[in-house]
Amino acid sequence: MTRSMSPERLAHTEAALAVHAPALIDGFLAALPVAADVVGRRLRGALVREGIRDMGPGAMHAFNRVEYPTAGVADPVDLLDGIDAPGFAAELRNAVINLAIAMARPPAKIGDGPDWHAIGWERLAVAGHNLHPCGRTRLGWDTGDVLAYDLEAPSTSVGFVAVRDELHLGDDVWPEVPAPAGYTVQPVHLWQRDIVLPARYAAMLHDQSLIILDDELPAVPTAALRTLLLPDTGEYLKVSLDIQVTSTRRSISVASTRNGPAVSQLLHRLVADIPGGDRLLLMAETAGAAVPVGSGRDLSAIRRDGLAGRLGPDERAIPGGALPFLLDELVDGDPAGWLREYAELVLPPLMRLAARGVGLEAHLQNCLPTFVDGRPHRLALRDFAGLRLHLPRLAEAGHRINLWPGSVVGTDDVDVMRAKIGYTLFQAHLGEIVLRLDLDETHAWRIIREVLDSCCTGDDHAAFTAPKVPHKALVRMRLAGEGDIYLPVPNPLHAR
Repeated sequence: MTRSMSPERLAHTEAALAVHAPALIDGFLAALPVAADVVGRRLRGALVREGIRDMGPGAMHAFNRVEYPTAGVADPVDLLDGIDAPGFAAELRNAVINLAIAMARPPAKIGDGPDWHAIGWERLAVAGHNLHPCGRTRLGWDTGDVLAYDLEAPSTSVGFVAVRDELHLGDDVWPEVPAPAGYTVQPVHLWQRDIVLPARYAAMLHDQSLIILDDELPAVPTAALRTLLLPDTGEYLKVSLDIQVTSTRRSISVASTRNGPAVSQLLHRLVADIPGGDRLLLMAETAGAAVPVGSGRDLSAIRRDGLAGRLGPDERAIPGGALPFLLDELVDGDPAGWLREYAELVLPPLMRLAARGVGLEAHLQNCLPTFVDGRPHRLALRDFAGLRLHLPRLAEAGHRINLWPGSVVGTDDVDVMRAKIGYTLFQAHLGEIVLRLDLDETHAWRIIREVLDSCCTGDDHAAFTAPKVPHKALVRMRLAGEGDIYLPVPNPLHAR
C-alpha cells in the first residue's frame, strides 16, 4: 500500500508528522493499508450500486447496497482504471492519508456534559460518513492542519473579526465580544482566519474594513469540523471552513445564515403541533450572519443551541454516526423489539413533519437519538441547512416562511422534498442500523414497514413504499463534478 500510493504525498505526510507528531509515524504507516481498504471497499460497493462498473459478487443488502470483505486492490484509485477522474482520484488518496492519521492518533480526553460526551462517541466513527468513500477527504488542509483541527484534536479555539457595520449582514452572532465603534464582531474558524482571510481579503484588512481581533474562545471540533462546541457556554458555532469534506466545500452561504433562525422557529411551531412532537429535541439555530464580499461565503457564522441542561438524569444522547459501534451495548435482548422501538421514535414525527411540508435531512450525522437504559427515548436534531421545505404543503397547514431569495431549501416539487428525507432517513440512517443488527434483514424491514404504515398515509406512503426509490449517487456526483444525482434502486419497504 505505501508504495502504490503517491510516493511524494507519503513522503510529505511523513515529513510533516516528523515535525508535528513524530510519535504517530509508526502508527500512521501501519494504518495505511487498513485505511486504503476501508476507502476501497466503500468505493467498490458504490461503483456497483450506482451502475458504474461490475466489481464482482458481494453481499447484497437493501437499496442495492453491496458490501465487500476487501477492496481487492492496494490503492483505491486502481478501482477507477479507465475512468478519467484525476480530481476524484486525488480526493480518494487524500481520504486514505487522513484516515490513517486519524487511526494512529490516541483517544483525546473529553469533558463533562452531554455535548462533550457526544463528541467522544462521534470519534468512534473514525471513517466519517458511513457511505461515502471520501468520508476523510480534507482537501485544502495540510498535515499540520489535520492535526490541529480535525475531529481527533483535543481542542482548538474560535477566533473573531470585526467587520464594518455596512458590510455585515444579519444578527450580532456573538455580542459577548465587544466591537469597536462602527463594527460588528463575527466568529471565524482559526484556519479560515489565518489562511483564507490574508490570502483573499488583504485589501479589506489593509483599509480596516475587516480587523482580525486577538480574542479567542476555547472550542472543540465536532465531526462536522466547521461546527465547534464551545464548552464555556454549552453552545455551538457553525463557521465557514473553505476546505472540501466528502463532496462539498464547507463554506456557508448567505442564505443559510439568514434562513437558519427562521427555519428553527418554524420547526418549533410545527413540532408543537404534531402528535409525538414532544419526542423531538431541536438544537435550534438562534442567530446567523454573513459578510457578502468576495465569494459571500467565507465569513459566515451560525449560533446553535446545545444539549446541556435539556436531558434527564439518566438520558444520554448518542450521535447517529456512533450507533453502529454501540448497538451491542444498547440492544439488551430482542433486537427486533429494539428496532421497533427505534423506528417508533424516528418515523412518526418525521413523517408527520413531511406531511406538513418539511423533509428533514435525517441522516446519521444530523440525528442524536437519546436513550434511557438502552431504550430509545427522544430524538435530537441538528443542522437544518440541508432540509427541503415544500412550500405549498406548509401554506396549506397554515405556515409561511420568508426564505432568503434563491434559497434551495424551498421547493414546489414534492418529490424533491420526499427524495431528501427518503434517502437520508431510510437508506443512510435506518439502512445502516439494520445492517449492523443481529437480525434477519427481511424481518427488520418488515418491522419498519409496519411502523411506517401506522404513521404515513396517502401519496407519501405510496412514494416511500414504491417498488423503487431514489438513491443519492455519491460517486456519480463526484465524477460529474457538481449537483445532486439520484438513481432508482429496489425498495425493501415495497413488499410486506
